Amino acid sequence: MTPTPTPSKTTLQHIGEVVSDLLTPTLRLGVTGLSRSGKTVFVTALVHNLLDGGRLPFFGPLADGRLLSTHLEPQPDDHLPRFDFERHRATLTTDPPTWPNGTRRISQLRLVLTYQPESSLRRALGVRKLNLDIIDYPGEWLIDLSMLQQSFAAWSAEAIDVARDKRHRDVASAWLDYARDINPYAPEDETVARQGTEIFKLYLNAARSIPNALATLGPGRFLMPGDLKNSPLLTFFPLDLRGLGTSPRGSLAAMMARRYESYREHIVRPFFRDHFRRIDRQVVLVDVLNAVNAGGEAVTDLQVALGQVLEAFRPGANSWLAPLLGRRTDRVLFTATKADHLPHSSYDRLEAILRVMVENALEKAENAGSNVEVSAIAALRATREGKIKKGEDKLPCIVGVPLSGERLGNTVFDGQQEAAVFPGDLPADPIAALAVAARSPNTEQPNFIRFAPPALAPSSGAHEKQVWPHIRLDRALDFLIGDWLS
Repeated sequence: MTPTPTPSKTTLQHIGEVVSDLLTPTLRLGVTGLSRSGKTVFVTALVHNLLDGGRLPFFGPLADGRLLSTHLEPQPDDHLPRFDFERHRATLTTDPPTWPNGTRRISQLRLVLTYQPESSLRRALGVRKLNLDIIDYPGEWLIDLSMLQQSFAAWSAEAIDVARDKRHRDVASAWLDYARDINPYAPEDETVARQGTEIFKLYLNAARSIPNALATLGPGRFLMPGDLKNSPLLTFFPLDLRGLGTSPRGSLAAMMARRYESYREHIVRPFFRDHFRRIDRQVVLVDVLNAVNAGGEAVTDLQVALGQVLEAFRPGANSWLAPLLGRRTDRVLFTATKADHLPHSSYDRLEAILRVMVENALEKAENAGSNVEVSAIAALRATREGKIKKGEDKLPCIVGVPLSGERLGNTVFDGQQEAAVFPGDLPADPIAALAVAARSPNTEQPNFIRFAPPALAPSSGAHEKQVWPHIRLDRALDFLIGDWLS
């Protein structure tokens, strides 16, 4: 007798999502970006403002008085770590305040928003609710998705070429010297595998530590291993197999290729299948100012990295069949972060620069049916604007506490004293701005330095509202979820 087939877990999950959506719809908001782009602060500030009714005049549902309440609920996915909102908020409200640690792994937080619909007809049906699931994850993990299209030999060749490039040659020299002496056809050896991997990871860390460098080198989990530290899944390194034939069984090359395949199948593919493809709306945070400040090839690096990240998205309009057929990302917001490092006259110019940098991705997403926006924001504003008198002129400046060690000309800041800084203006022509940044840093460029968080009052037990300053966070919220609350 043939046994009755058991429905797969994926099918049951889809059925469960359909039933859940019929009761209370769920919107999954992905938040990503490369290291130091401000993901943790963005999520913390967004959640704080929704919970505490922040000053959000351009977030329609709140401005209209239709957002009745917001509260946290236990997250629905028991296998995902919870985004530690309370600890991050406490870090920002200490005396003195400090920036929280950045995103090192995927995490999730669920908010339940209770609201009145906009139309009178829908209001007659009563108060509605929306589950907002925020999924925070490193942008470096998206870069790994390109590995799904590459063999071990192709990935190795690309990684070695990047290490030999003049941008990385110095920090990669120890690993290149080690790899040069490796015989790929030698018998597999766990000691060699571990030693080679450690030297390779030292190179990745060193490349990431270069001032103003971008974390665009993978594999992404090598520097963010979590529970997989020292696992064979993370114990492999590139081998130059160009011009060589098929690797014999039992060789070091076969061992490295096998672990590379395991990394793809057990880490990269499940992330895409279980998490990334379920995202409805996406925020991509981009530290444009860091690249512009670095000059040289940093802008090119950022454009290449963004191209890799954005290739992973599944843009397109969603329908009521999305839970069954697979969700698509129907709205994408690209944000140039740290707008508070500039006077307000440069916000639109910062947006224009980012728009040029992601122009190709914007066109692809829009052609696929996604609604795409670009914005300059500061989820938590660390500065205020002022004026500096220079001769007969008054120049716009920003006022804040520069982080310890930040340098402006011959001045090195101690992290304690407030300073008024004239960063300069971004060019009105975004293409001209990128052309200037593409050259080595020089006097033509504005000077951008990092600031400490603003002094914030700690959250009180009486739920007294604590207003956090921001720039255009309300506009971002309105674009991302405003239509779901209409």
